[in-house]
Amino acid sequence: MDGTQPSEFSSKRDWVPSNFDLRDTWFPVAYCADVDTRPVRRIVHAQDVYLWRDFGRIVAAEFRPDRVSQSLKVATFFTGGTGYYPVVERYGYIWLWYGNPDARHEELIPNIPFLPLDGKGIPRYTQRSVRFDAASLLSVENLIDLTHADFLHANAIGDNKSESDHVEVASTSETVTRTRIVTRKSVAPVMRWIGGVRAKYQDLRAVLHVHLRNNVCISYPRFTPGYAIPNVQPFVPVGKHRSRVDQTNYTVHAPAPFRWLMPRISYVIQPQDNAVLRQQNARYFESAERRDFSSRFDRPGNRYRLLISRLAERQRQGDFSYQTDADLSADIASVLGMKD
Repeated sequence: MDGTQPSEFSSKRDWVPSNFDLRDTWFPVAYCADVDTRPVRRIVHAQDVYLWRDFGRIVAAEFRPDRVSQSLKVATFFTGGTGYYPVVERYGYIWLWYGNPDARHEELIPNIPFLPLDGKGIPRYTQRSVRFDAASLLSVENLIDLTHADFLHANAIGDNKSESDHVEVASTSETVTRTRIVTRKSVAPVMRWIGGVRAKYQDLRAVLHVHLRNNVCISYPRFTPGYAIPNVQPFVPVGKHRSRVDQTNYTVHAPAPFRWLMPRISYVIQPQDNAVLRQQNARYFESAERRDFSSRFDRPGNRYRLLISRLAERQRQGDFSYQTDADLSADIASVLGMKD
């Protein structure tokens, strides 16, 4: 990273993420609306998952239902030897427990305050699936550093011109929260084209709440004048070089046609991000002689690296527990700035 100040991530060597396989967590592996009686395949950390409905009830297994004889061959620790994963439907997603089934608790599912708990009424136009040719950790780091959007996505969400730009970071042992506050920023083109915003400048307050174990990113960017664009981006790790994101851009409170068209921006932004991430991914896993350096905008990303490393080390030592500061089901509406 460029800059002149030492990274907050203190280590005897540079950041080398390896392929962190963080366990005992819930992954949102599919939209509820995408799963019916026909089996759907997903992959989490190279583990096969097959999803289907049996008389309306979600079933998740390590085997295809039409190949039940395989169940005894593939049953692993992740299903307690049964071949079946614990699953829960919430917020319009199917959440799958990845880790020791005996350690699962529904209270460990992240709180998403702007989505209905039972998932009912979430329009399909808000849901878009994309894939990245990069590790989930690298994809999340890209999202944490929102300043990249001013250059890579300037034609959609605005350039880097502003009166002031301030970045804050807070964290627990399981989460990182980045807040970016920008004043008098050039109006995002998408706000002008389809949102009807006629002002020359707008203020932006963008909060990103990241869950470390499962890479669930809960975002609440609010443009003034303009609209809030609440969204969820769960970077499910398919493998070392691939992640899948079933996004929900919950624009239901914005006026038409913005509410319908804004979620489609995923298909514009994803290729731009992926073109960069694909090239970075191989180098992401390489060790180097130099130490990382960073600017003030990199503090949230550095904190993310530090906490991921601590969590991975605890798990390497056999400690998969959640510490007392990790209340994942707590209401985060105020953290996101929804109540300001």
